[in-house]
Amino acid sequence: MTGNAARVLLLADTHGVLDPRIAELAQDCDLAVHAGDVGASAVLEALSRAAGRVFAVRGNNDVPGKWLGMAADLAALPEYVEIPLAGGTLVVDHGHRHPASRRHARLRAAHPTARAVLYGHSHHLLQDYAAAPWLLNPGAAGRARTFGGASCLVLEITSNAWLITAYRFPIRPKPRRESRRRVPT
Repeated sequence: MTGNAARVLLLADTHGVLDPRIAELAQDCDLAVHAGDVGASAVLEALSRAAGRVFAVRGNNDVPGKWLGMAADLAALPEYVEIPLAGGTLVVDHGHRHPASRRHARLRAAHPTARAVLYGHSHHLLQDYAAAPWLLNPGAAGRARTFGGASCLVLEITSNAWLITAYRFPIRPKPRRESRRRVPT
């Protein structure tokens, strides 16, 4: 994808559940890129229906014992992927192979020619522009450990300029279950 204008949904850590508000946002994007811990074939299918084209990598929880769906979908997930875009390359790496204290330094060292590295694993929404390449963590786009609500990033590419917008959706309250009291008869 090397055209001049594009909107790219950046997400991670769905763990089998894609927040419907993020799926809706994907409908306005040309491409969806998932940085691992996908968790289920249904997540990839929903992103494909919404955005059309999808790239995804395998996270530490994308293993046969935890995967929901077709084993072929899990087997197709690479460890990392390089996506050529107008104005540079986006590298996608779940990030779990790098200790948290040195994750940014190691990701930058591993992918020095990228314009940006998209990673997940921590579930924390983060944008680090302090050095090249940029480091982008979209947070968790599902229900697990969202730290304030499901989140994602949208990369807008126009005339080789990249603009990143962060989205965080409020936590939805769980439906209340009716309490039943026993009435003495």
